[in-house]
Amino acid sequence: MKDIELSLSSEEFGQGEVVRGTARVSYGGRFDGVVVNTQILDSNDLVVYRSCGGREIEKRTSRLFIPRDSMSDGGTVAEFSASAESADGGGREVKFRASIIEQHKEVESDVVFARLAASAPS
Repeated sequence: MKDIELSLSSEEFGQGEVVRGTARVSYGGRFDGVVVNTQILDSNDLVVYRSCGGREIEKRTSRLFIPRDSMSDGGTVAEFSASAESADGGGREVKFRASIIEQHKEVESDVVFARLAASAPS
């Protein structure tokens, strides 16, 4: 079993549509938190995080650090939501990567891919 597992609510989402994600940590050692990064492949467009742990994020951010003490289930579950800001309307692959961070070092990571739909899926 992996020390971190990342999952998304949908494998496809449209521009401006919110996708939810969960990072589950089973790492037995000490760690400071989880960082989640995204990249729309072959593009300079951004995925912007909208919420973390059920709380809305007011600042526009495309890299999310979730401290262990703000994670649920005793510091083992990090939940977030995000949406894409794409100028070309979609059709690209989106890479989500969650990493366990301990003293500014990456311990382990997991990657999942989604598709940015040209229009919102039905």
